[in-house]
Amino acid sequence: MRAIRKRESKPGLVLDEVPVPTPGPDEVLVRIEAASICGTDLHIERWDQWSSERVHPPLTLGHELCGTVVATGNQVRDVEEGAYVSAESHVTCGTCFHCRTGRAHMCERTRILGVDRDGGFADYVAIPASVVWRNDRSKLPPEIACLQEPFGNAVFATSTQDLAGRAVAVLGCGPVGLFTIAIARAFGAGRLLASDHVPFRMELARTLGAEAVVNVKQEEDVPAWFLEENEGIGMGVVFEMSGALKAIHDAFGIVRHGGNVVLFGIPSQPATIDIAESLIFKNLTVSAVNGRQIWETWYTTRWLLEHGVVDLRPLITAELPLERFEEAFALLETGEACKIVLRPNGATP
Repeated sequence: MRAIRKRESKPGLVLDEVPVPTPGPDEVLVRIEAASICGTDLHIERWDQWSSERVHPPLTLGHELCGTVVATGNQVRDVEEGAYVSAESHVTCGTCFHCRTGRAHMCERTRILGVDRDGGFADYVAIPASVVWRNDRSKLPPEIACLQEPFGNAVFATSTQDLAGRAVAVLGCGPVGLFTIAIARAFGAGRLLASDHVPFRMELARTLGAEAVVNVKQEEDVPAWFLEENEGIGMGVVFEMSGALKAIHDAFGIVRHGGNVVLFGIPSQPATIDIAESLIFKNLTVSAVNGRQIWETWYTTRWLLEHGVVDLRPLITAELPLERFEEAFALLETGEACKIVLRPNGATP
């Protein structure tokens, strides 16, 4: 079969021919129908410091996937051949304190598909039956079903807040930031403002419901812009989704006294915050959020997508066959794309 692989410890990826995996006793074999590219995949392709320390080649990339189960291990009882599924990318241990107390998303022994074990940028992938999520094909086509994994990150982040009628800011309009804008609008945000520096993403933010978007490269005083746009009042909830050091600093200047800051973006280096002035004296509630609640977030995600509460189609920039992966990665590097879906069987709309 074909697979997009990190073959060696250096920049770049290759399309390899590898054997179809044999599912273990507790695994299922999935024929991939769609797999979307994530920022993590870009890090691994570039072979930056994080990926060079975390990833051990050879490895097949891809953790946002969906497809059809074509074989099951002899211990699998709850997943049958022919099932149309997606996957929770975090393969947790099931026995640690967090797993046993209903917080598997905090499992310290997590192994991630496409990072710590072979993923879904391939014709087939073997995954544990424990991470399988069933889909309704009549309601979620493959290009949407594969987006549930990253969309769930934004669902989890927004679910920590009461957004109805509140002034909401989203800093960073990458895919998860854009998901957050769409959810905040669906959940009744009173005023919804955003920031980024890429015109393509800024326009998508407006499409999804942001009332106004500031270009942080053109605006000298970003907190002042938010203050002016919100009638001189700080924002009630600020989602920092970029990880940029300036955006993290701005988040605490944008939020009103007694407001909420949600930190999701991962900074490339330690960030410095004046705890007294920026947090304590402002009586802030600060949340740091990562991943999704397994499996609670998935149920909310499915409801939002199946009932059309949130439409992710505007965020799908392109659907490409597996062999055009280099074109897909290059397009994402330009910033002129949001989500690109790879279709191994070439079946695109």
